[in-house]
Amino acid sequence: MKLIHPVGLVLLSCFFLLCAVVPVRADLRREAEALVNWKASLASADESLGSWSLANSTNLCRWSGIICDSAGHIAKLNLWNASLNGTLDQLDFSAFPHLKELSFGHNGLHGTIPAGIGNLTSLVVLQITDSPYLRGAIPRSIGQLKHLALLNLAFLGLDGTLPEEVGNLTSLEELSLNSVTLTGSIPLTIGMLVKLGFLNLSGNNLTGSIPLEIGNMTKLLHMDFSWNYLEGKLPTTISHLTELQLLVLSGNQLGGHIFAELGNSTLLDTINVAKNNFSGLFPSSVCAGRALRTVSARYNGFTGIHQQTFQNCTTLQDVDFTANNIVAELRDCFGEHPELEIMAFRQNQLYGSLLTDQGEVFLCNHTYLSLLDLSNNDLNGGLHECIGDLPRLMLMDLSRNSFSGVVPFSCHDNLYYLHLANNHFRGTFPLGLKKCKSLITLDLGGNHFSVTIPSWVSMSLPTLKFLLLSSNIFDGIIPHQIFHFRQLQLLDLSKNRLTGPIADNFTNFTGMIQQQETIHFRFGEFDREEIEIVWKNAGRVYNLWKGSMVGMDLSDNYLSQEIPKGLIALLQLRYLNLSGNHLLGSIPKDIGNLVLLESLDLSHNQLSGGIPPSFAALKSISVLNLSYNGLSGRIPTSSQLQTLVDPSIYSHNSGLCGSPLEDCVDSSTSTQNDASQAEDREALWVYCFVAAGFILGFWLYWGMFMFSGTWRCSFHHYVDNMQGKVTKKMHSCKSCVRGRGPYDRTRKCIMWC
Repeated sequence: MKLIHPVGLVLLSCFFLLCAVVPVRADLRREAEALVNWKASLASADESLGSWSLANSTNLCRWSGIICDSAGHIAKLNLWNASLNGTLDQLDFSAFPHLKELSFGHNGLHGTIPAGIGNLTSLVVLQITDSPYLRGAIPRSIGQLKHLALLNLAFLGLDGTLPEEVGNLTSLEELSLNSVTLTGSIPLTIGMLVKLGFLNLSGNNLTGSIPLEIGNMTKLLHMDFSWNYLEGKLPTTISHLTELQLLVLSGNQLGGHIFAELGNSTLLDTINVAKNNFSGLFPSSVCAGRALRTVSARYNGFTGIHQQTFQNCTTLQDVDFTANNIVAELRDCFGEHPELEIMAFRQNQLYGSLLTDQGEVFLCNHTYLSLLDLSNNDLNGGLHECIGDLPRLMLMDLSRNSFSGVVPFSCHDNLYYLHLANNHFRGTFPLGLKKCKSLITLDLGGNHFSVTIPSWVSMSLPTLKFLLLSSNIFDGIIPHQIFHFRQLQLLDLSKNRLTGPIADNFTNFTGMIQQQETIHFRFGEFDREEIEIVWKNAGRVYNLWKGSMVGMDLSDNYLSQEIPKGLIALLQLRYLNLSGNHLLGSIPKDIGNLVLLESLDLSHNQLSGGIPPSFAALKSISVLNLSYNGLSGRIPTSSQLQTLVDPSIYSHNSGLCGSPLEDCVDSSTSTQNDASQAEDREALWVYCFVAAGFILGFWLYWGMFMFSGTWRCSFHHYVDNMQGKVTKKMHSCKSCVRGRGPYDRTRKCIMWC
């Protein structure tokens, strides 16, 4: 056998190497060209994709957002926050047969997701998120991505239904399609995703029921169907999900009873079924695995909690049954929960006392407790001072119950919100509150607190924004120090027995002078802190964390003297109520400076004078009441005041005129009318006297003539004598005029006659 010459061997090796390299280089060239062509279709991409250039194609693996595999092919295309502005239409997906990951997040993509995305047959991770102008439907070709393990299309503007082809993605382990406004029902094929561990379809417009096939996904750890329009009962097949850790179904229209086996998963950590229509007993098995930490069932129709449901649930941290119909004794529902942070049972029918048989509050051992909301129930009895010793308590709301006695506790610096309104507490203003240096809201309204309001309140509670002491029996004057709060935005001292004048120095009342920041303080998942105030003539619940509320209510007291002119400096006021007092004098002339004022009530006082013309500057006023005073003059007019057409808001002010009351009369016209009316009255009297004289004379004449002969003869004799005298007189006048009488001047003669 003849040996190959060494030179020939080298040439042969080069030939085979060239044959192998040329296709690779061609594939890489196609990938580079596909990216450059797509870049050209984007607006302002040079800054973020400056390295994308065919002149730099030999360094493809160093281009921005690209990671290559060992063969030099693009394996990952990751463009998060790359300021992309354009569509995906010009991206040739078929040019990337080796692509394993495609991630576009927080960009300005628009248009639709092309059907060509199904050509990425090697894709394992597909993430296109946070581009709200990327619209259209999820392409059915998505079902061709057989190797896909993660599909994330969250926070897009997609519409249409979830395609049935999603069931072909049998390798899928995570599916996030939240907040993309999907419609229609959940396809039954979703049950084919047996490897799925994370499923999030929240924030869409899905309808129909949860399919029974959901029970086939036995690897499921997290399931979130919240904030859709799902209805019907919870499928019992959920009990097959024995590895489930998180179940979130809030914000739907699901109803009926929840099956008892819901807690079959020994790993169940979180259950959120809030804002649905569930009823009956809450399932007792939810803490069977003793891993449960969070339960939110607020805004449903649950009627009870089994005594054993939470008794042995030592891991429990957050429990929220706000606004249900639970009838139970609170102490029977709970045991030892050393990690409990949130307990919210507002608006139920809980009864009993917080005190144990030994006189202690059963909650006092929960040292991690940060929120306690038991308002709007039927709880009674007294409180124990140990509540004030809870070191992490930030909000406590015991309002609208039947608690009684004195308020015995003080508080730590962590307490921000304290609501004890509408109970039967008595005694003086609680001295223990002097230590609550961090309080933002203090609501003691609707109790039986008495004596005077202490002057130390503003100094000891410097961070207070909302102070409500209405409907108590506080008396004496309002201490001037109460107007030294620098952050106070809401002051309600209505329906007490306060006397004396209102202080006139509001210089330090900066919370009502300058615009304040909105409170951004949350407990867990929801905003919690609410107060009830009379706003625009109606009692309503006001959420303090959703906007600024600035107002003052001193109504229904015995306050006297004038309205302080210093009130006009409180430029942030939105409502002011001084009604039902004994205030005198006039309305401050510059009240129109309160341009944000929406509600003003000065009724049932003793105010006098006119309504200031500056009223016309109240552009935001929508509720006004000036009735039952002594006001006079013309009602000012403006486009906003003309919308207040109810005349009762000005009633019982006898001197007021103008819209919506009767029109005012001009002063000069009024004088002329008065004179004319006087003349008419005088003429009328003259006519009346003449008529009466004529009637009297007429009947006197005919009476004498008809009924007395002697009078008749005398009368005729008198007439005859008068006739003779008249005849003689007329004869003398004629002679005088002719120059034969005692006067020879005609004028004098006529005058004599």
